[in-house]
Amino acid sequence: MANRLAHETSPYLLQHADNPVDWWRWSGEAFEEARERGVPVLLSVGYSSCHWCHVFSLESFEDEQTAAYMNEHFVNIKVDREERPDVDAVYMEAVQAATGQGGWPMTVFLTADAEPFYFGTYFPPEPRHGMASFRQVLEGVSAAWTDRREEVGEVAGKFVRDLAGRSLAFGGDGAPGEEELAQALLGLTREYDERHGGFGGAPKFPPSMAVEFLLRHYARTGAEGALQMAADTCEAMARGGMYDQLGGGFARYSVDREWVVPHFEKMLYDNALLCRVYAHLWRATGSDLARRVALETADFMVRELRTAEGGFASALDADSDDGTGRHVEGAFYAWTPQQLREVLGDEDGRRAAELFGVTEEGTFEEGASVLRLPDGEADGGIRERLLAARAERVRPGRDDKVVAAWNGLAIAALAEVGAYFERPDLIERATEAADLLVRLHMDSGARLARTSKDGQVGANAGVLEDYADVAEGFLALAAVSGEGVWLDFAGFLLDIVVDQFVGEAGALYDTAHDAEQLIRRPQDPTDSATPSGWTAAAGALLSYAAHTGSEAHRTAAEGALGVVKALAPRAPRFIGWGLAVAEALLDGPREVAVVGPQDEPATRELHRTALLAPAPGAVIAVGEADGEEFPLLRDRPLVGGRPAAYVCRNFTCDAPVVDASALGRKLAH
Repeated sequence: MANRLAHETSPYLLQHADNPVDWWRWSGEAFEEARERGVPVLLSVGYSSCHWCHVFSLESFEDEQTAAYMNEHFVNIKVDREERPDVDAVYMEAVQAATGQGGWPMTVFLTADAEPFYFGTYFPPEPRHGMASFRQVLEGVSAAWTDRREEVGEVAGKFVRDLAGRSLAFGGDGAPGEEELAQALLGLTREYDERHGGFGGAPKFPPSMAVEFLLRHYARTGAEGALQMAADTCEAMARGGMYDQLGGGFARYSVDREWVVPHFEKMLYDNALLCRVYAHLWRATGSDLARRVALETADFMVRELRTAEGGFASALDADSDDGTGRHVEGAFYAWTPQQLREVLGDEDGRRAAELFGVTEEGTFEEGASVLRLPDGEADGGIRERLLAARAERVRPGRDDKVVAAWNGLAIAALAEVGAYFERPDLIERATEAADLLVRLHMDSGARLARTSKDGQVGANAGVLEDYADVAEGFLALAAVSGEGVWLDFAGFLLDIVVDQFVGEAGALYDTAHDAEQLIRRPQDPTDSATPSGWTAAAGALLSYAAHTGSEAHRTAAEGALGVVKALAPRAPRFIGWGLAVAEALLDGPREVAVVGPQDEPATRELHRTALLAPAPGAVIAVGEADGEEFPLLRDRPLVGGRPAAYVCRNFTCDAPVVDASALGRKLAH
């Protein structure tokens, strides 16, 4: 029988709708049920493209006996961490505090007051590797609940008090300056892997936001070392197994430090961030590799992740059917030399094996290899034939839910890549996704819903990263398209950020003041796989203030950057977007108004020059002279009847220029 999850919009919850476990969604009713029955709550958190979540479900949640025990002794709640990042963050913090580690699937046992008292991640069906079996854990927790209830209550109370006592040190007053950014660069240099690119050891994650900082730092200061680290890291990632050498797009991370074998799931957020990073690297260096990767990644997002409604789906699974009915990680992507020869013939097969680093021993599992591109460029013909052969394989599953924040990141990337490489179709795709967010995710008060699926909006409120990343996407789209309505929509969202998410001394919270109250109000300024809501908001607030002259938004941005001042010297890898925003603040950021008829070549050339300028965080408005489309266009006439560009920074304006090369020089220094 189907349980209560059958009508959810989350693909992850729908995967569990036919479990024999009597799952509840996260709701007050579920906790009321636990209170009435006098049983604890089992909270299970995961996401649809998580490999070990699938394994756990197959072994335990689909097992009739295990499910019967769970139903009898617990109220069981299933949460998609991508739908409820607030619930996930609060209990993950508790898991990490209690066990020193965390991850998904996350398994937490709670009282009926939602207070946690026992934690874990994956549990096997039988005891192994020193781990208790899931059944042993269930029986142990149930026995403790029955026999030692008072002790359980004390443990739960202590965890909640400890969490409440964790407050953030914001690093004193003011935003980071030259000194902190220089210390951050030094810290990144120390952690840089000179041999393989990237930072730290295995597993190695794509450092998108740190690279954005390095590119902006180079643009502002001319520090060659910063550019070198950015360029070498991007080349290593693009030539490694994390990048799909046939279809474009990036996998989640590399399991080794050499970028050979990836964890194969492909996330929208990674691809959106990396697409933009490679476009900015091309802007800084003219690199053909960076151009190719930016365009291929944009095309991958549109081809593989775009939904029927015009938004972008969350992820592709790591696992797929290997052709024998087994669900195997990487089955869609890995190749043996024999498979290459079967598709390409002996001679081309040998050449492809050499080109893509495919060996007889294999770099992955069971003699298969992940395609890499150690040297040179791929032969187009070989690539096309392999891509056609791969299309016959069983495709990985797709998580079709549209997450507002990640779509905001995709909108920014596609708008900029479309503009840089004269691909108006990509700007159209960005605009369609932005339209969907306004039409479906945003209510009449500009409050955002976090998710939708198949055109149906989800029930969960947007969190800070949703408001911030969507505003970021709208601001990028405004700069590229010359349509001021996107600046207006960004303003509606950022007004809510100022009103609902800002706390004491410039601190930001991940949930709104009027959101559901959890055992702790989540608040995390560190950038991990995506910019934190905190740093993303700082960036969008700063850009909006530059566009409009709004003192309130500028003050909120500067207040939010106080945490970057504290973390920049100590943990630069984990505050990369915050550092990038700080670079924009130090540079002004510059305000560029391009006035003239948009169909006139001179206007278009000035606009393109402005978009391609490296000045960190520069904001760009284009439109009719003295136009109403953007605040920056007001009182800005043509110069001698010709289209012109006006550049201001730090409340000071230069004389307007009509020559694109003069504008380029002005924005380069």
